[in-house]
Amino acid sequence: MARATSVLLFAMVAIMAMHFQQQTFVPPALRRVAPACVPAVTMLSTAPAFADEIGDAAAKLSKAAYPFMKEVPWDSNLYSLNPGSKDAVSWAKAIGKMIDMGASMDAKLVNVGAAAHHAAIVSLQSNPSPSLVCSEAQLEKITAAIGRMIASVPEAKTMEVYNSVSALVDPKVPQYLMSTVNPEDAKVAYSALIDFTKVVKANPITPSAPSSSLSSTGSKLISVSADDLSKAAYPFIKDIDWTSSLYAKPIPGIDAKAALKAVDRMIVMGTEMDQAALQEAARAHAKAIAGMDEKGVLSQADFAAINAGLGKAIASVPTDKVMDVFTTVGGILGDSPIPNFLYSKVNPQNAQAAYNALLQFTDAVRTAPKL
Repeated sequence: MARATSVLLFAMVAIMAMHFQQQTFVPPALRRVAPACVPAVTMLSTAPAFADEIGDAAAKLSKAAYPFMKEVPWDSNLYSLNPGSKDAVSWAKAIGKMIDMGASMDAKLVNVGAAAHHAAIVSLQSNPSPSLVCSEAQLEKITAAIGRMIASVPEAKTMEVYNSVSALVDPKVPQYLMSTVNPEDAKVAYSALIDFTKVVKANPITPSAPSSSLSSTGSKLISVSADDLSKAAYPFIKDIDWTSSLYAKPIPGIDAKAALKAVDRMIVMGTEMDQAALQEAARAHAKAIAGMDEKGVLSQADFAAINAGLGKAIASVPTDKVMDVFTTVGGILGDSPIPNFLYSKVNPQNAQAAYNALLQFTDAVRTAPKL
């Protein structure tokens, strides 16, 4: 269902953009593109006050869309494939817009959305569904959370995502995906989604500024260490072929259920992260993507900013949550030849230097003082 809610998120972004522009339709390429993209922020705390209208509309949408949601094979690796022929750098730029949009969302609302996803995934683990579809009640909570998240984003951010992705998706993709479900159920879901986006647009939410739980001393120590890491690892970063489509391919032999468990651990870790640090890391990613060269390589300064933001975000997380992610992802790879294969594609000296610097950086992150 993680992929299902990704579809819902991007579909709502696309349709809201339509209403912002006062158009009468959404380009077909946007209606089912989201599985190829990764919505990219999870933050901390509880939800601020919001309009009940969005929750009521979410209930109506979930009821109308649930038959359609049950028909989609969310466990298929199809949704991990590039929906077109555009290159990796072009997709990275579009994802950068999504990250920027996420960083502009109210952090508390994003955290509520992450918690709703986690609850749905946990339920699937205890009551397995062959197609990875959560209950209608859980879908309602996820839908309401996503609607409020989008309601907290400036119009310009929504439009940037809409415009950046619309140029990348092959127009034949929506027609093919429509052929895999009951067309009437899909049309009912789409009509309900239109109604929902109107309600979201009519109930904007002003995002609040997050506060940091890290001390100024801890933040400075992590930033200094991030500079050291970035300097040592930058030759390795330049060795990697960022234009390759390899990194968008599904991991061989890993099914969607195993991957979903790892994603859930990441979501939980994200909900524990310092809000301000996570926004800092997200904005650093967006800036770096916007400024990367034609080979998809970012500048060393942008690399350092990303590492600093990530370091601060991870420093705010309990050790057990970090280890949950490490252990779960490591369990997926197991004895896979993938790490050695990737290692063979770069200068081994540069890779070793980057690894050694990373170990020193993790020590700085682990010992950084909090408030």
